[in-house]
Amino acid sequence: MAKCEICDKNVNYSYQVSHSHRRTHRTFKPNVQSVKVNDNGTVKKMNVCTRCLKSGKVQRAI
Repeated sequence: MAKCEICDKNVNYSYQVSHSHRRTHRTFKPNVQSVKVNDNGTVKKMNVCTRCLKSGKVQRAI
């Protein structure tokens, strides 16, 4: 499953509601990317969501 290793963002479950108000189950998956991360001088491959990448919580390895 999609899970961010930085902020622990995970899959959410909710309803999809039609115009006639019929409800069916659906999932909301975070946009998780597999990137190489510079972690205290060592390069690791981590699953990180795009919000953490954009905000600068993670520094990508070059």
